[in-house]
Amino acid sequence: MATSCANYGSLNGSTCDCPTGFGGGNCSQPACGGNIFQGSGRPLADWTLGSLPNITGCACADGWTGTGCNVCQTASVCQSAYSGAGYSPGSSGLADGTNETLVCNADARVYAAGQMSCAVNNPTLQALFPLSSNLNILRTLNPSLTPVPNITGFGPAGSVYAQLFYAGVEQFYCSASSCTQTLDNSTGAADWTCASLACACVANTTFCSGAESLSSIVGGLSGQLVISCDAPSGGSASCAFKQDTIDSVFGSGGLTLTGCTFGECVAQDVIDDVTNNSTGSSGTARGGKPLGGGVIAGLAVVGGLILLALLVLAYGFWAQRRARRAGPKSAGQSGGVAVEWSDMSYFVPQAESGWSGMLRRRGRRDLSDQKVILDNVGGRVQPGEIMAVMGPSGAGKTTMIEILAGKHKSGRTTGLVSFPSSHGPVHAPRIGFVPQQDVLPPMLTVSEALLFAARLRLPESIPDTEKRARVDALVAQLGLAHIRDTRIGDGERRGISGGEMRRVSIGLELVARPDVLILDEPTSGLDSVSAKKVGEVLRGLAHDNENPTAVIASIHQPSSQLFQCFDKIILLSHGRALYYGAGGLAPADYFASRGIPYSTGYNVADYLLDVASDPPVGLFQSVGSTGNRDGSEEGKGSNGNGNGADSVDVEKAASSSVPVLTLGANGQTSRRKRRVGGGTCATTFLTQLEVLSGREWVILRRDKTLFLTHIAVSCVLGVFVGGLYYKIGVTIAGFQSRVGCLFFLGALIAFSSLSALYNIVEIRPLFLRERSAGYYSPTAWLLSRFVFDVVPLRVIPTIIVSSITYWMVGLAHDAAHFFKFLFILVLYTLVMTLFNFLLACLFRNGGIAILLSALLALYQMTYAGFFVHLGSIPPVLRWLQWLCPLKYNLEALSVNEVGSGLMIKDSLDGVPVDVSASLIMETLFGFGADNYYRDVLVLFAFIAGFGLMVIGTVWVKVRERR
Repeated sequence: MATSCANYGSLNGSTCDCPTGFGGGNCSQPACGGNIFQGSGRPLADWTLGSLPNITGCACADGWTGTGCNVCQTASVCQSAYSGAGYSPGSSGLADGTNETLVCNADARVYAAGQMSCAVNNPTLQALFPLSSNLNILRTLNPSLTPVPNITGFGPAGSVYAQLFYAGVEQFYCSASSCTQTLDNSTGAADWTCASLACACVANTTFCSGAESLSSIVGGLSGQLVISCDAPSGGSASCAFKQDTIDSVFGSGGLTLTGCTFGECVAQDVIDDVTNNSTGSSGTARGGKPLGGGVIAGLAVVGGLILLALLVLAYGFWAQRRARRAGPKSAGQSGGVAVEWSDMSYFVPQAESGWSGMLRRRGRRDLSDQKVILDNVGGRVQPGEIMAVMGPSGAGKTTMIEILAGKHKSGRTTGLVSFPSSHGPVHAPRIGFVPQQDVLPPMLTVSEALLFAARLRLPESIPDTEKRARVDALVAQLGLAHIRDTRIGDGERRGISGGEMRRVSIGLELVARPDVLILDEPTSGLDSVSAKKVGEVLRGLAHDNENPTAVIASIHQPSSQLFQCFDKIILLSHGRALYYGAGGLAPADYFASRGIPYSTGYNVADYLLDVASDPPVGLFQSVGSTGNRDGSEEGKGSNGNGNGADSVDVEKAASSSVPVLTLGANGQTSRRKRRVGGGTCATTFLTQLEVLSGREWVILRRDKTLFLTHIAVSCVLGVFVGGLYYKIGVTIAGFQSRVGCLFFLGALIAFSSLSALYNIVEIRPLFLRERSAGYYSPTAWLLSRFVFDVVPLRVIPTIIVSSITYWMVGLAHDAAHFFKFLFILVLYTLVMTLFNFLLACLFRNGGIAILLSALLALYQMTYAGFFVHLGSIPPVLRWLQWLCPLKYNLEALSVNEVGSGLMIKDSLDGVPVDVSASLIMETLFGFGADNYYRDVLVLFAFIAGFGLMVIGTVWVKVRERR
């Protein structure tokens, strides 16, 4: 009982169906004489004890040739072998009544299934294996046309089966599928190109054993296969067996084949029919009209856009390969960069109501009458120090750290921020910023989220193994090893705790190895234990012996344990610094010396908040004279601006190689800003697209609710609409119902696309955070989002509901019109998806976007041409039809339906009506009978227009603003 079949035979119960020329229990025995019509009754080469079947001693019958005797030479041997095998007209695979006069086709081209046998003539191969090598190939183009399917031909249409013999023993065999035949009618040459090749070695053969074994090479043959043959001359031809691996082993010309003979037993009628059908093509659609110049130009534009997209993709591959080969070979070292700021002030316009207030704000060009959020604040944090920014609500803590992080602010900022480094000049220091709110992908696990950040924020040249190692080390450093494979979750899906989420947010910044880490309220909303763990992580990061990092965190009300984690404290009140210096008890001693008593044992952090909540006026006045220090050696000196900050030489810093962010001077925003920190993508566009697509795929696999809901709803609606319009007739009323069905499908797509808008609104906060951190470009995010929204949630449901409806209603019953029908609906789906993407990007308020989308869907229904004849609309409003995608969708679907030759058969007042449906269509709806391709191009134009508008809107408008 056979358990597997050699030579790619197919298992049929307990036996194998073998390719032509092979037999035995498992298709491993080659034929020895006989002819191809004998099938399983053909004589086979015997097994010799301790060896393999050998056909060297086999002799071919008269009229048959080639290795294995599979190639016919004359028509008479085909006819006699056919009859001798017991076949008679009508008993074979050919249809009854077909002229089964067989001939032997000895040309390189194949009509049904042809055999070829060649000698392998390659210097490299002959140097290794000096005896004779032969290659047999069966090329099956159309198995239904061969005299005896599965006997004289084998395998599906467009398939190839090949066997290589060495000294009469089969060494390896191959198969390929998805093959096409290309003919050169002028020379008689024929090429076969196959999409997928697979090969297997025969065990213990000369080629596939011993020191010179080709097993690994043969087993690795895959990809495209090309069999190229010249026209036979003098009974034989030259061919080539080409594949990338074969070319690299045996030379650029592939496996050279000489002395090739071709033989195909085929009915003369088959040759005549194929020849007649392949000539006389008019070049235009049968029964159709030539395409207009505008349509041809539009198709040329579409083709140009497709070519441009392919060129961009090719450039993306090139840029990706170049980036992976260049640049740093490791993640590098972080730390060693200090943060130094001076004269930092921030102003926002005073809130004024009414039109006059708005006009005054628009006309104001200086800082007068503006609210002061920060007032001349300065300071410095060295690598290896962690500083807390403290103060009551509204003191300016968040504003200060956002300015240090280089975040875009809506008000006016003045001052200077610099980043001196102990390692020498730093071109653009990496600043990690952790916002107060944890915005994380809920469907990813902790390790997946960190690896996603590592793949996008670390340089492209770093191997993925090193990025994974970095993530593993970071998980251990953050104390998240026990939940590394737990999904993060959100308010609706249970996941990790709030403290663990905060550490994941910190890890997303640490994975990029920032030079400076800035955090906004990292312990907000956490219990004391979770807050302490976060503090320990930050302190461990700052005090790392190998890579000390400057850490700055705004803290509202830390516990006494958490307060002890900070090396420095800056206390803000009403936008000014009341204290800047060492942590611990130093702030309490400082304020106690200024007449504000401190009770021993009282939480110093609470004491400082009490002081900053209502500071004495004299405390502000004392800042300039005392420097607002804790009295330590570090605190000596002042910049004289009344904030007690370390001295900063602005001119020296600005002229040196130290990265400087000039915030402004004399009330005017400076033009010489330098971006310092996040915001620049570390990877190429193609890598960003790959990583984003990977995340989208993971989310889609884990959260199938939306996808399954769309599928279920599409099935239900398909049955509902199909039942509503089931088998409608060809009367005038029936035709109107046909168009009504098409209109219903378009309206259904318009309203179901609203979920695309909601998806963008839902994911917008995550995009804003990742974009501000420089994970990827907006275009890469949009493209990945579009693909994984359109295919599973738009295209597949559209195809389902349309297919069910189409056949239940009884629309045009041929494949061409069905696929043209689907094509239009898919295009309209893309239009509406992009349109809803645009609304979601234009409006932060999702409710407004949904309302506008619904109203504009109603507008489309009005101007689609179903409810009102387009020609009867007043001219002042008629032009709006050209901005209605649903109009083009409905027109194209209707034109496609009447283009199938639909005739209206009805009677009006007893008068029989038998007219073309196109006439009724133009009369009732005003649709043009030749507008299908025009409508296709217009829908393409909507896709391109909305796509460009979405990209522009995301780049300009959808960005983080604070």
